[in-house]
Amino acid sequence: MNNRLFGLILSACVVVYIISMWQIPVIDIDAAQYASMSREMMENGSYLKLYDLGFDYLDKPPMLFWLSSISLQLFGVYDWAYRIPSVILLLAGIYATYRFTLFFYQKTIAQLAAIILASSQAVFLMVHDVRCDTMLMGWVMLSIWQLAAWYRSDQWKHLLFAFASIACGMMTKGPIALMVPVFAFAPHFVLKRDWKQFFRWEYIVGLILVAILLLPMSIGLYQQFDMQPGKVFHGRAIQSGLRFYYWTQSFGRYTGENVFNEMNHFTFLLENMLWSFLPWIFFFLIGLFFAIKRLFQQKFRISEEQEWISAGGFIITYCILARSQAQLPHYIFVVLPLAAVIAARTVYKLLFEAKHKGLTKLLFWVHAFIFFLLWAAAVALMFWPFPDITFITKLLAVLGSVLYLVLLFKPFKAVHQLLQMALFTVIGVNLFLAIGFYPHLLQYQFGNTVAKLLNEKKINKEQVILYNIDESRALHFYGNHIFQRKTDSLQLQPNEVLITRKESLSHLQQRFPNMNTIFEGSYYGVSMLSLPFLNPETRAKETVPYVVVDLDGRPGNL
Repeated sequence: MNNRLFGLILSACVVVYIISMWQIPVIDIDAAQYASMSREMMENGSYLKLYDLGFDYLDKPPMLFWLSSISLQLFGVYDWAYRIPSVILLLAGIYATYRFTLFFYQKTIAQLAAIILASSQAVFLMVHDVRCDTMLMGWVMLSIWQLAAWYRSDQWKHLLFAFASIACGMMTKGPIALMVPVFAFAPHFVLKRDWKQFFRWEYIVGLILVAILLLPMSIGLYQQFDMQPGKVFHGRAIQSGLRFYYWTQSFGRYTGENVFNEMNHFTFLLENMLWSFLPWIFFFLIGLFFAIKRLFQQKFRISEEQEWISAGGFIITYCILARSQAQLPHYIFVVLPLAAVIAARTVYKLLFEAKHKGLTKLLFWVHAFIFFLLWAAAVALMFWPFPDITFITKLLAVLGSVLYLVLLFKPFKAVHQLLQMALFTVIGVNLFLAIGFYPHLLQYQFGNTVAKLLNEKKINKEQVILYNIDESRALHFYGNHIFQRKTDSLQLQPNEVLITRKESLSHLQQRFPNMNTIFEGSYYGVSMLSLPFLNPETRAKETVPYVVVDLDGRPGNL
């Protein structure tokens, strides 16, 4: 693959990233919560102690909030500003994947690994639904690349960079950032019988560097929780923030100390990779099978030129995560760069070296059918759920699906046909999701909609009250304010502006007979999509009507 084509493909992915960052509002629950906390950190200047709407927060480490709050200070309170640090780390992870692969394989495979990671469905999701995993993936892959560079060169700069990346990863999502590099390199050394790598004294220096870099976060945890034991988090009294972070939050998922218990069957993460690692999941699974088969044939030994970092790192990390009592689909995203390396080897073997032609032909028609369904779904989403999507967007979606059929029957000669169809589909479909589907869907997330109303009408936010309505962190973020909530109607004052469910109006009418409705809408938990909601004819039954009302009905008081 020539450099020009490689750069063109990555550029196309980055263009869709930028459009997604710009067009799609932050989504409740996690992404909007983290954006709101980053804005709150910027406002209160508390960088060691974390707060969420003024309450003590312990769930995630501070790196995402630190970097995002700095970005918000520099660029303003915008969703794209919140996302910038995480996307930069994501791009660094893609680059690290390319450089790591170059150590062990030819340039084309390294290019394929970067392209596969950059164009996987999970990454297109991660650039706008920014959680800790976006940044974590970047830090972890940077550490793996730099450790590989150190093992090859013995240069201290690589060792220090690797362990600094591990520390930053730990400050992003915990000890998993240290464990994944261990899981990746340990089987590699065992299979090479390179025992001396387990006992290098330089590791002590690296761990000291990690400990030093973790000091600010650890001090904050100690001051906020250990010095004031007994604070309640998720219904459980916390005696030590340090213990919670370094033990309970990660290892407590196996000991039962962690309170979460969701999706804990072993194949859960793999089932979700069927969509999150599209369009490369079958290449990855076949590549993993080939790698294991070859290992058996070589009697569990690998040569000096071979690597088992990618396969071993993925397998062990997966098994550890899959045995946890609490799993979510994005937990496996941390090792998608390793999956990309495995998939890249398979793509090269099947499509560039033309091996296993029967298998390649089967994969071609399976993918052709899947891509046809994806384009059909994209066109349907442009026309069916939200009729007000612009005509030009609908027309372009139809043209995209037609062009896919052209590629199916008359491909370009620059690159293998299956590769063309895969990249065109995943980039094209995500482009239309970003410019058409998501912006209209998120109009049903009341937080960003109401915040826009409050900003446009210049309503005094100190007087805005949440009452009898679900929480939306997007409201606090886009409103650039922490809005007060009241649970007792007797606490409400005539000079206040209320955000509440429409059903509340009947009993409020008696106390506030002059109240005036400023805005009326419907909201829905957009992260839990369903066909009845997507269907315009049944949507009203799925949504919750809400209103913004001025309780005394005097516009001059707003």
